[in-house]
Amino acid sequence: MIRLLIAAGLAFGVSALLTRLLIDILTRNKIGQPIREDGPQGHMTKAGTPTMGGLAIVIGAAFGYFGSWGIAKFVASQSDDVVSGGTFTRSGLLVLGTILAAAVVGFLDDWIKVSRERNLGLNAKLKTAGLLGIAVGFAVLAVNFTSVRTEVSFARYEYPGIDLGPIGWVIWAVILIYASSNAVNLTDGLDGLAAGSGIFSFGAYTLIGFWIFRQSRLSVDVYDVPHALDLTVVSVAMMAASAGFLWFNASPAEIFMGDTGSLAIGTALAALALMTNTHLLLPIIGAIYVIETSSVMLQIGFFKVTGGKRLFRMAPIHHHFEIKGWQETKVIIRFWLVGGAMTMLALGMFYAEYRTTQ
Repeated sequence: MIRLLIAAGLAFGVSALLTRLLIDILTRNKIGQPIREDGPQGHMTKAGTPTMGGLAIVIGAAFGYFGSWGIAKFVASQSDDVVSGGTFTRSGLLVLGTILAAAVVGFLDDWIKVSRERNLGLNAKLKTAGLLGIAVGFAVLAVNFTSVRTEVSFARYEYPGIDLGPIGWVIWAVILIYASSNAVNLTDGLDGLAAGSGIFSFGAYTLIGFWIFRQSRLSVDVYDVPHALDLTVVSVAMMAASAGFLWFNASPAEIFMGDTGSLAIGTALAALALMTNTHLLLPIIGAIYVIETSSVMLQIGFFKVTGGKRLFRMAPIHHHFEIKGWQETKVIIRFWLVGGAMTMLALGMFYAEYRTTQ
C-alpha cells in the first residue's frame, strides 16, 4: 500500500509539473494542434492549442513507478517495522515499456502534424505497422518471459477458460492492444474526455490488481497473477499521471494529449487487462471507448449500406451531441458519468464472479 500511495503522489506531481512546462515551452515556440476543417465549427477556436501533452502522462507514470520503489525502500530502512517496497517484475516492466513504446509512435504522429501544420500525421500504414510491431513484441515477450495465462478470461483465468495456447494468445493480445489504442485515440476529441475516462478505467485496474494481490497472500489463490502488486503500481501511476494532466486539459483545455497520450493510455489498458486475465471485462471498464469506436463503425457501415445517408450527424458520437446543440462541457461530464457507472458495474461483476468461488 505504501508504494501505491507514493507512486500516485509522484506520478500526479511530475505529470502536473511537466504539463505546465510543456504548455509554456510549446506556446513560446508556437507549436500547436491543427484542427480538422470538417469538424464542429466551435472547435476552430482551439487551433494552435499546445499538443503532445501525453508526454507528461507517460513520464509522470514512469517516475511514479520507479520512484515509488526507491522511496518505499528508504522509508522501510528508516523504520523498525518490516515494510516492503515491493520489487520490479518482468510483468510490470514489460507493461510500462510497452506504454512508453506506444507513446513514441504517438509522439512521431503528433510531431509530424505540428511541424507540417496540418491535421495529418504519420502515414496510416506506418502508424499501423508501429502499433502492431509493439503489440507483437509485448505479446511474444509476455508469453515467453512472464507467468501470464493463455486462456481467454473474464475475471480470472478459469472463466470461461478457453485456452488459446501461446500462438493464439499472441494473436488475441495483438488484436486487443491495437483495438484499445485506436479506441482511445478516437475518443480524444473533446477537452478532458479521454483523460477523465482513463482515470476511471485505471482506477478500476488499480482496485482489481490490489484485490488480486491481497488474494494471492491467502492459502488459496484463485487468480494466479504472481506480479499483481507491480501491475497495480503501473495502473495507479497511469491513473494519477492522467489526473495531473487533466488539471490543465479540462475544458477549456490549455493543452491536448495528442496521439502521444491516447495511444499510451489505450495500450496500457489492454496490457493490464491481458496481464490480469480480465480481457473480457475490459470492454465494460472502457465502455466509453467502446461506444465511441462503435459509433464510427456504425456510421461508416450505415453510410455504405444506404448510399450516403448518415446515422449520426457526425462521428465519433461526442461530435453528434455537440452538433445537436449540447455544450462541450455537458457532453464531457455526461460521458464521464456513463464511464463511471460502467466502471462500477465492471467492479461489481468482478467481485460477483469472485463470490462464485467461495
